[in-house]
Amino acid sequence: MTRTGKAARSRLAERLAERGLRLRHMAVLAALADFGPHVQRELATRLAIDRSDIVKIIDELGAAGLADRARDVTDRRRVTVTLSAEGRALLDRLQADATAVQDDVLAPLNARERARLTVLLTRVHRHLQNDDGAQRPSR
Repeated sequence: MTRTGKAARSRLAERLAERGLRLRHMAVLAALADFGPHVQRELATRLAIDRSDIVKIIDELGAAGLADRARDVTDRRRVTVTLSAEGRALLDRLQADATAVQDDVLAPLNARERARLTVLLTRVHRHLQNDDGAQRPSR
């Protein structure tokens, strides 16, 4: 599983690199699309990204016009990050890239085998989650 996951991530990372992006850029864009505007600090926690790293990632996304950032008027320490229209459009293309990579990785499996693999991996994933959806700590 580890080798397969690494190979799939590497293939997606290569596609992202062609656009000048990294996996973490896509993760931030996807989180903003899925969960809406986020306080920068909470986004870092949700994605398990160090706070100093999230600042750099959001700086890069902002410079590219993919995300917008605004300070809270009541608490200047709080910075809210929002997905821009350009970021949403790019994310759609990135998700198409991810689907193409997935199709390539799973090419040896027929449709029934893919469906079965999805069921099994979903069961394992749920086992690893707490009731609140966060990853369960290892033992």
